Amino acid sequence: MITDSLIICEAQPEREVIDTLIELSACWEAENSCHGYRKNTEEDIKGNRIFLAREESEILGYLFGHAANAENASSVMPDGTSFFEVEELYIKPEHRSKGVGKALFACAEQKAKEDGAEFVLLSTATKNWKAIFHFYLDELGMEFWNARLFKKI
Repeated sequence: MITDSLIICEAQPEREVIDTLIELSACWEAENSCHGYRKNTEEDIKGNRIFLAREESEILGYLFGHAANAENASSVMPDGTSFFEVEELYIKPEHRSKGVGKALFACAEQKAKEDGAEFVLLSTATKNWKAIFHFYLDELGMEFWNARLFKKI
């Protein structure tokens, strides 16, 4: 449940913010919850818009991504369509399932829309695909586009 003290905001890529995002991404890597995830470097974060979820001075989670234009027509959007691609959305485990991720996503979506984006896109590599699909499809109202499945033989 979101509390009155939760602040969702866009942040500038200042040293403290970048260092905190790198620390949080190291925690995410340690969770081993995503196929192939590795902690970020400063280069991974540069050039992205950063959104933070805070309670007082504590950062509970982040979302970062970038605006782009489709370079090729697809079944989802024509060539030249403006979109915002979410690179990462991470919430500390103790704050999950409380609406923090949903609030972060809504903030980024609104800012992207104000800037002319027509779509929000993302890819996910989580091992708990049922939970992430519930979050993105049921809670955020995204539409399923494609999947890449693997079977060891």
